Amino acid sequence: MSREEFKGRAEQLRGKAKQALGDLTDDERLRDEGELDEVSGRVREGLGRARRRVGKAIEDVGRRIKR
Repeated sequence: MSREEFKGRAEQLRGKAKQALGDLTDDERLRDEGELDEVSGRVREGLGRARRRVGKAIEDVGRRIKR
């Protein structure tokens, strides 16, 4: 797991916590903010995963060229 993927997962957890707190306190703004954090975390995690996979593919191509 890359650093970016880790940060994305952490952001998702933070968003879920904000949503739960918003539900408990009936704070609609906090709940909405939590939803945005969660979605942003998913995007960040996906981009990190894609970047890691592209990097691995480039390394594999480099290894094949060396042979």
